[in-house]
Amino acid sequence: MKYVNILFCVMMVLFIGVQYNDPDGLMWAFIYLVPALWAALAGFRLNHVLGNRAFSALAVSVLGTLVLMGYYWPSTPGFWHKDVWWETETAREGMGMMIASLVMLVAAFTIWSARRKLADPA
Repeated sequence: MKYVNILFCVMMVLFIGVQYNDPDGLMWAFIYLVPALWAALAGFRLNHVLGNRAFSALAVSVLGTLVLMGYYWPSTPGFWHKDVWWETETAREGMGMMIASLVMLVAAFTIWSARRKLADPA
């Protein structure tokens, strides 16, 4: 899972990079920064996020990302079709939140698995 998290981290950093010409790009950069940081921690510094405080912060981050995914879920019919998301920003925003949520869930699973293994080494 280490390399999956590193790949997701790089992907989210690229997502941040393409926000430069978006009118609300700074907001989206901060939104994408959260899963990028958790994926980086899960990929590079897993032992630093195994404590209770880090796990609580992770839980809040996952919950916040899932709430935002629900909020930005595209209402455009057929939002997954290229001709729709190419033209409709709300569809792109919703799909970006779906991807960010997936990255958060993978990082959370990685950290949760490591915590579980640490608590029960048998």
